[in-house]
Amino acid sequence: MAEFRVLIAGGGTGGHIIPALAVARELEARYAAETLFVGTARGMEIRLVPDAGFRLRLIDVGPLNSVSLATRLKTLLRLPGSIAECKRLIREFRPSVVFGVGGYASGPAMAAALQMKIPAMVFEPNAVPGLANRLVGKRVQAAAVNFPSSSAWFRNCEVTGIPVRPEFFSLRPPATAAPHLLVFGGSQGARLFNTWLPRVVRDLLDAVPGLTVLHQSGVRHAAATEAAYKASGADAARWEVRPFLDDMPEQFGRAHLVMARSGASTVAELAAAGKPALLVPFAAAADQHQRRNAEAMRNAGAAEMLQEVDLTVPGKLMAALSGLLNAPERLAQMAIAARTEAHPAAAERIADMLASLAPQLTHP
Repeated sequence: MAEFRVLIAGGGTGGHIIPALAVARELEARYAAETLFVGTARGMEIRLVPDAGFRLRLIDVGPLNSVSLATRLKTLLRLPGSIAECKRLIREFRPSVVFGVGGYASGPAMAAALQMKIPAMVFEPNAVPGLANRLVGKRVQAAAVNFPSSSAWFRNCEVTGIPVRPEFFSLRPPATAAPHLLVFGGSQGARLFNTWLPRVVRDLLDAVPGLTVLHQSGVRHAAATEAAYKASGADAARWEVRPFLDDMPEQFGRAHLVMARSGASTVAELAAAGKPALLVPFAAAADQHQRRNAEAMRNAGAAEMLQEVDLTVPGKLMAALSGLLNAPERLAQMAIAARTEAHPAAAERIADMLASLAPQLTHP
């Protein structure tokens, strides 16, 4: 068994798991660390973690935040058992540090670590911490955050940023002067984008000379979205609907403007790529964290923000998109501002922070 072992707990969404995997790779490469992920069967970790070559153990725990009273009570009744499961895992794996990345499994694992006096650290990617991280923020030994605004919830906190694939940092400005819009609703697509973009695309193409549009719809909605674009009467040579984009750094590189949700990973990729954005926060996101993320990027001068309801107001979406796409100087300024929010060494720094908490390691 390795001298340095890290239990990584949490998940649910890609915004939690993808950065955690990047940190796990750094721990392995820089410290020869052994890692074990703890998650639930309902999260994306069940696929992403094994695919990345890391071990995953599952515990039974449900949600507490933004759910019905019945669901919350059910989770609370299960919580002592979930914490006990995590204690058994800790005794078996004997981690040097427990790293909570947010999500369902993070709370019980962090509670177990604190009760067993195992060094613990949390990662918070959003401008407003999730419930699990809020509950343990002042009791853990350290915290890594993406936005300075969330630092107040934690002790020994450092703004590290979110680990992002290196390809995003090496992107050059678009090769063509003709504007290109990337519409990106996350890996599952955004139904609201799929509904409202086709309604304005014909007028948008008329209003912005040379504009082309690539719209990522999600697999389930691809056929309906493409049909809506066709029905709009917009020039078919100037738009494309794709169900999924597996070459995201390349597509970011082509775009002059990105219209997207404002999940933590998306915001971090936009910053790394230096991409101006029109952000539409997912209104049902817990604790309104997507709205806070978008506000932080808007306040930095890197993005404009529309609320979901704004997309239904005649002319508002059209005005926002055409106003930005017809203002190349403003887009250039937003691109510069976006880069100032990037953190190219986030994974390395988080790995170093975790190593600094391991009592058995020798530190310079």
